[in-house]
Amino acid sequence: MSELAVTALKVLLLALIWVFILSIGGVIRTDLFGRTVPRSDLAEIEPPRGSGRPRKRRGRKNRATGLVVTNGAGTGQRAELSAAPILIGRNSDCLILLDDDDYVSTRHARVDNSVDGWFIEDLGSTNGTYVNGQRITVPTLIGPEDTVRIGRTTMKLEA
Repeated sequence: MSELAVTALKVLLLALIWVFILSIGGVIRTDLFGRTVPRSDLAEIEPPRGSGRPRKRRGRKNRATGLVVTNGAGTGQRAELSAAPILIGRNSDCLILLDDDDYVSTRHARVDNSVDGWFIEDLGSTNGTYVNGQRITVPTLIGPEDTVRIGRTTMKLEA
């Protein structure tokens, strides 16, 4: 092989390596800061429903006394609802500590009391909080019949 062909292959390989490195940098930047949404697309995005207050569910009585982990990291942990608000997460100040679940944020969610009953609120976690299999974006009323999933951990209100 001629010296010119070897040099051309080296330059091509170097260019491919740089393209790979730059694409990895773009993926990391998107993961850290999110993607840029053009202003024209913002009009099409539907604003979140609700005003940040807990959604009402008719016909439910909330006579729960505790929040108990039923499956996953920390199975069997229980927090008395009299200690509300209850923080759930990986931080040591959380009442329900889920430090063995890799999908739980430092301060993932909060359970608190309102006039209508107990509600759960996602605190801007990465992986979300789910009530009965649906991701919540606003504080949502929960009762003993509801299943709450945070990361790989499932919990319920205990009556």
